[in-house]
Amino acid sequence: MIIASSLPDLALALINDDNINRLSTVPSLSSSQFNLIYNGFSFAIAAMFSSALFFFSAQAQVGQKYRLALLVSAIVVSIAGYHYFRIFNSWSEAYSLQNGVYTLTGVPFNDAYRYVDWLLTVPLLLVETVAVLALPGTETKPLLTKLVGASILMIAFGYPGEISNDFTTRAIWGTLSTIPFAYILYVLWVELSKSLERQPENVQGLVRSMRLLLLLSWGVYPIAYILPLIGITGTSATVGVQLGYTIADVLAKPIFGLYIFAIAVAKTKFDLEQGNAFGTEQDAPELDLVSSPAKAQS
Repeated sequence: MIIASSLPDLALALINDDNINRLSTVPSLSSSQFNLIYNGFSFAIAAMFSSALFFFSAQAQVGQKYRLALLVSAIVVSIAGYHYFRIFNSWSEAYSLQNGVYTLTGVPFNDAYRYVDWLLTVPLLLVETVAVLALPGTETKPLLTKLVGASILMIAFGYPGEISNDFTTRAIWGTLSTIPFAYILYVLWVELSKSLERQPENVQGLVRSMRLLLLLSWGVYPIAYILPLIGITGTSATVGVQLGYTIADVLAKPIFGLYIFAIAVAKTKFDLEQGNAFGTEQDAPELDLVSSPAKAQS
């Protein structure tokens, strides 16, 4: 409100017009609609930061060769928690309560926080996922290179459509973003399926469940993105998009990280039975790339 009130009237009018026309915001929301999104963001903050504390502290419960995967999980949810804190504040500043209805203040809601978060966390999520596949080091590097490259394209293509006030523009950029998105899901599904035969028996069920969670969590993102394109507009689109992305992030980050933790614990138990639970990274070829790039190339 302080920033908005200091702008010239013309600039403030332009900001208001932009906010009204953007698909991510609407001129007004009922108290229940505003608070539903507000509480969703608050829940995401709590989920991210509490899981970060857990993943940082839980590293001692797994073998040394699996601790890197938990560390990556902790970093992912820490980054997401910070960005959800910024999203939460931006949402609070974008609307104010007037006569029982939340209306735009003139301070734009910043969608960029979400995409900056994805640009940082999605590549790390891919590293986290590949780390539990037990791939030979020579396969890990090219796989991660392709997946990370595809994830950057996916996010870069999706952002112009997200901030556009034009349905056609959103559809075009959404379609372009779907190509690397589908490629990433296909590769991960195939590689997770192939890795099953290399996993201990007590881990195979967890990996199968992780494949389904991957489809479920990642599948929510495009559904939320296309809501305005299938006739869901106005307040319904705003609530659907923001809650959809938030639910997907909670599933894809803290919940997915718990699966990583469960797999690491199960593998540690198996390794204990084999006598090498706290072995060195040489016992974990899936971590060759992130622990020693030179070793992965040898």
